[in-house]
Formats: sequence, structure tokens, C-alpha cells
Amino acid sequence: MPAFRQVGEKQLPNPILFMVWSPKRDLIALANKAGELLLHRLANFQRVWSLAPNENTGKEITSLAWRPDGKILAFSVGDRKVVVLCDAEKAEVLHIFPVENPVSCMNWVDVLEESSALTTFYNSEDESNLFLPKLPTLPKSYSTTSKIFSEEKSDEIMNLLGEVRLNILVLGGSSGFVELYAYGMYRIATLTGVPGTCRSLCLSSDLKSLSVITDITSTGSHPETSYIQLDTGLLSDCLAEVTRMARKFTHISTLLQYLRLSLTCMCEAWEDILMQMDLRLTKFVQEKNTSTQVQDEFLELLLWGKSSPELQALLMNQLTVKGLKKLGHSIESSYSSIQKLVISHLQSGSEALLYHLSEVRGMSLWKQKFEPLGLDSAAIEDAITAVGSFTLKANELLQVIDKSMKNFKAFFRWLYVAMLRMSDDHVPPELNKMTQKDISFVADFLAEHFSENEELFDRKGKYFNVERVGQYLKDEDEDLVSPPNTKGNQWLSFLQESSHLKDSPLLFPSYPKKSLHYVKRLMEGAIELCLQKPAEIIGKSVKQAFSMSLYAVPERSENTPRLFELPALWNDKKASMHYAVFTMPEASPCQLYLLRRNTDPNRAVPNGLLALDLGGVPSSVDAVAPRYSCLDARFYDDETLTVVLRETEEEESSGRVLAQLAIGSALNCQEEFTWDPALRCTVVTSGREGGAESDLRQRGRGLDQQSGAIPVQSLVLENQWRILENMKAQHVAVNGIRKVACVLSWNLRHVRVFEMDVEDEEDEDRPESQDVSADRDHLDETLGSQGAGPEGEAEQSATAASVMTEEPGSSSDTL
Repeated sequence: MPAFRQVGEKQLPNPILFMVWSPKRDLIALANKAGELLLHRLANFQRVWSLAPNENTGKEITSLAWRPDGKILAFSVGDRKVVVLCDAEKAEVLHIFPVENPVSCMNWVDVLEESSALTTFYNSEDESNLFLPKLPTLPKSYSTTSKIFSEEKSDEIMNLLGEVRLNILVLGGSSGFVELYAYGMYRIATLTGVPGTCRSLCLSSDLKSLSVITDITSTGSHPETSYIQLDTGLLSDCLAEVTRMARKFTHISTLLQYLRLSLTCMCEAWEDILMQMDLRLTKFVQEKNTSTQVQDEFLELLLWGKSSPELQALLMNQLTVKGLKKLGHSIESSYSSIQKLVISHLQSGSEALLYHLSEVRGMSLWKQKFEPLGLDSAAIEDAITAVGSFTLKANELLQVIDKSMKNFKAFFRWLYVAMLRMSDDHVPPELNKMTQKDISFVADFLAEHFSENEELFDRKGKYFNVERVGQYLKDEDEDLVSPPNTKGNQWLSFLQESSHLKDSPLLFPSYPKKSLHYVKRLMEGAIELCLQKPAEIIGKSVKQAFSMSLYAVPERSENTPRLFELPALWNDKKASMHYAVFTMPEASPCQLYLLRRNTDPNRAVPNGLLALDLGGVPSSVDAVAPRYSCLDARFYDDETLTVVLRETEEEESSGRVLAQLAIGSALNCQEEFTWDPALRCTVVTSGREGGAESDLRQRGRGLDQQSGAIPVQSLVLENQWRILENMKAQHVAVNGIRKVACVLSWNLRHVRVFEMDVEDEEDEDRPESQDVSADRDHLDETLGSQGAGPEGEAEQSATAASVMTEEPGSSSDTL
């Protein structure tokens, strides 16, 4: 009896391009051709959530990877050239970062090496919590209106840090693009010299080497699939230092994200209605017939209580008493909200940035430990200075807000009384009293804000800039329209007169004529330069240790994504081994090849290349066992392969087989294979040119030209197999930790989910399930020919709350 139990089956409306099991939960992530990211649970293949494509993330998903703790899902988007980190529980985007090339594959690995230095760091990593206050949560009223982020996202952003133990996200793409990101956030290495387009990656858990499968195209020949092992010894040798540095830089990257979101909330708190006074006054200037200045008109109203008919029409017909009250309320509410965000969020985030950058600067001064990793103390000093400038600009904004609130409050109070008198309405006694000091205050406000500015009209289309806060929130390179008046500032005068302090590196530059957004971009640029050099230095230390050309790239169906194509990579953490499994249908259709390399490039591996014969499995009642070819193979664990097989002598529509192959015994092979990279084979093809016969000769040196010399080992399945009836299975995704598998059909729309280590129960529901799947093959054909189709059964969606309470299948682990 088969040892696999089917627990779910589904027909999906869109072709599946990628499917990856969660490392910790009975959940599988799917990406389809429509650009949707889907999360399904094991039990009945029930949908948990879906993330539709949008303008921020893009619609062309090119790869998937889970963070080792199963809490974050990373996916790359080809049309936007970005990598997105998504919360696995809420389907919410937490972080987006750009990449130079479209990502074609990714691998997220947990580092398992231990040392006393690392243990000490793990125990002391939270020391910052003793000195820094917890960053406050962003207000719901602002964060819910953001295009990307939702309510209380600030807490979730800080959760991007995850566990203290180092984990690394490896990205690969075209033109030899390979990058490593510590904790999925900080780019710790940019590799150079990798040829071709990366198809698969696997970083060893001890950080000693990186396995890469790449397609290399040479002039005048077919592309070849090659295996390359890269020596990443610097990461392994300096693991404690790399972990400390990466953790600090990840803190910094997370804080930058927090500051960006805080600034977004500030921009949303500022309202367009605050521009109403500027626009009304500009229209008044354009329509009035007199040459009197607007400033003089208001001063005459202030001192003598008299106004021209034009000014009275402006106040009573356009601005109105009701409109004035609404404008005053909007200004007070908006300014108060922005002020709170600056104090509680920008200043707190800036202080935390200064703290972590100062610690990184201390690391850079320990040259014996951190200089090989590329920490540049001068670049870090520049970053600290830039953060200080951002803090000064935030304080300047606070002063402008405080002054504007006082000015507007006094101005609107006086103007409200004046408008009541114009309309002969009753003036409340508490508003009717105005001292000489109050009159002087309003007069100064009118003199400073109500003078016509022709240059401003040429730049912005308005004569006035009464509202002074919004200019700080504009993301532009132009100078401020109305920079703060620094005349009479004793500190600034003292600095200008002091030759020693004027250009002192101890003082942060203030950029008085620039906006807060502009200074923020300067800060981000300085920090980015600070982060770049370690990535370059570590990347240059990575060298190619081994390379083997495997086979010529076969022609493939355009609708088959490269993720579903072999070779497949695996890292045996216990034995410190790299595995690569692949097939060469043109050379040996009934054999599966296994390449092994030690994670230490300097250590050789006996019988490093084997061929696994599939000719006699699975056994049958016939006297002659059928011969099988492998359609797909994935590592279930260190000693087991999960494969999808098809009889080579049968029709294409014949039943497929899902099987488990135990490779432990085959690894004891004593016969060695010696690969000769210089051996070449000539392939001759005939053509006609100019009416005469001609030969086109292509020379190849792939492993497929020497496949006959590879040692062959036979495998016995026993009962570890199952015929997949009524399904043209083609691809499989497995998780040996959770003991689950998902099989995908040739048209990429029909899936079946199995629990692998339990016996299939012959219960009353079994005949019904067989009846349900009786027409699957016909439906596969129909969907394949139409290119799209309705779902075979209703899609059930589950909220995060239901996932928290309902058990997936036989497992107790849920979201």
C-alpha cells in the first residue's frame, strides 16, 4: 500500500509559476501567471490569503523564498526590478528594495555555526533597549491611507529584524548578478565574475561556499547549463564579525524604513486646504483695480478698522466667516499632528540611528577584526554627520510649526472679529479685547507674510507664501520658498565670526534653505555609501573554486518556468555537503545524476558524481520491469529524493508515478569518475547554402559528452511510490521537515497535496474523491488548450484569525 496520503486537490484558474513550502508550517506559497501571490494550507489545499499585483509591487513574480523562521516571504518582481518582503500572517508588504537586474532565483538560508563570540553577542544584542526608548507606533489614521503600508505597520517593520541568529537571502539573475542580503535587508556582498544567467542557488549553512546553477551562452554554440562552486571563506572565517556588523546595519536599514514611513504620515497630515489663504490672496491681487499693496490693505484694516470694497468682498464673499473658522481649525489640527510626529517619531528614530551608527564606527576602529570586511570609518563619520543634519532640520521644522501656530492663532482671532464687525454681527466680549502687544504681533505677521513676491509668482504661480510648513515636506531639490529668518540669531552670528568653529567637523551642517525631504535624501545617500563598501570588499573576496559544464540547454516549453526545471540544489548541513541532482534526457533518459561537493572547496569528495538508474523502479507484476524517466526531482531530506516518473515506452498521457528514492546506499559507490574538461565532441548538422551542401560544426565539452563513464547505481523503491491516476503530473515541491509534497500537472493548473509518511486510509470518502478526480485529465487538456478556465471547485478563503485556530491536517503548527 502506498505510504502517501492525499489530503487535497485543486484546479486553479491561472498557471502556477512557483511553489515553495514554508519551512516551519504546513503552508505553501504559490505565484501564478497573473502576478498573484497565494498562500494555501495543507488541509484541503485551502487558501489562507492572496496578494494581488499593484503599482508598488509589480505583476511579474520571478522567484520565491521563505525566511527560515517561516514568518517572512520574499518574492522578486521582474517588471519593477524589486524584491518584496511580505508578512506571512497578514499578506502585507513590509519592505521593498530595488535590484540592478531582474532576479531569476533566490535562496534564504539560516546560519547554524556556533562560537563563544557569537553566543556572547546573542546574549547582549538587546543592549540598545536599555539606552533607547521603544519607538512609538504610527497613528492608524495616517498609516491606513498609505499606498503601501497599513495600520500599526511600525511595529511590523521592527519585526523585520527577526531572530538574532544570522540568516542570508541570496539573489541571482542575468549577466552574473548575485547578491547576498543579511537578514533579507542589508546587502552584505555583491559578487562578480559569475558567468551566464543564474537558475538556482544554494548557500551552505556554514557559509563556506555557494553553489550556483547557471546557463552560459558562448558565441556560435548552444547555451550550456553549468554547476559552479564559489568560495565564500571570508564570511565563514569572520562569522562573528559579519554577524555583528550585519545586525547593526539591519537595525539601521529598519530605522530608515521607519523614518520614511513617519515622513509619509507627516505629508498625509498636511492638508491642501492650508494653501487656501495663499490662493485667495493671489486671486485678490489679480482682480483688484487699485495699485494698493495687499499688505497695506490689511494694515489699514488692523489700525483704523477700515477696508476697501475689494478687501471686504474678499473676506465676506470668498473667505467667509465659516470658511475662516474651518481654515483655522484645519491649520491647528494639521500642525499639531505634524508636530507630534516630529517629536515622537523623527527625533526618536534619529536618536536610534545615531546610536547604532556610533557603535558601527566603534567597530570600524577595531581594524584587526573589521577592516577585512570593508568597514570605512570615514564613510561612517559622514553618515553620522548626515543624521545629525536631519535631526537639526527636524528641530527647525518644530520651530517653524510653533511660530506658525502662534501667528495664525493671533491673526485668525483678529480677522474673525473684523469680519464679524463688517457683517454687523455680535462680537463676543472675550474676543473684543486686543492689547497693543497683540496689535504689534499681528502687524509683524502681516509685514512678513503679506508682501507681494514677483519671483515667487514666477516659480510657483502665487504671490504669497503665508503657510510655511508645507515647503519642508516637499520632495524636491529647489530651495525653500521662505527660509527661516536667521537675522539676530546670536549663535549663528558667533559661528560665522569664529574661524575655528565655522568649518568644524564637530558641528552638523544645517542646510537652512533646503526641505526636510531633501536633507532626508542626503542622509539616505550617506548611509548607503556607508553600507556599500563592505558589500564590495566581501564580494571581491569570493572566488570560483570549481566549475563543471553539465549539458546543453534543451528546448523547453515557453509556459514552463525555470524553477520547475532541474538541476535542483541541496545543502546537507550535517555532512557539510552540496548536492545537485539533474537529468540528461538526450544522453541517458532513464538515469538521474547526483553531483556532490564538500562545502569546504579545499576538501575532495569520493564518488562525487553518480548516475541513479531508474530502469527497474517501481516494481510491477510483469516479468519485465518498466523503464522510467524522471520528470522532476527534489530533495526531501539528506538521504531521500522525491521524484515524478514516467514510463519511457508508454504514451505521453500514461499515468505518472510519485516516488521516494533512498540515495544513502548509492553514495557508498566505490567507483570514481574522472571528468576531463578538455574532452570535446563534434556535432555535425547539414545545411544548404547557395545551392551547395555545407556542414555546420559545433563543438561541446559538457558532461553529457562523457555520461557513459559515470558510475551507475540501481535503486529499489519497495513500497515508497504511488501512481498518480487521472493526472499528467510534471513537477513537485516537497518539505521533508513537515513531511508534505505538492504535485503540479503539465499545464501548471492542477495540484495535488500529499502527506508523505502516513498510510493512505481506505475510508468511505475515498470512492467519492476518486470520482471527483475522474475527469481531471480531460479537464487538464481543456484548460491547456483554452489557456484559462474556471476553477474546478469553489475557492475557500480563510482569514488569519481562522488559521490561528484551525489545525492544518494532522499537524498542530499553524500561523
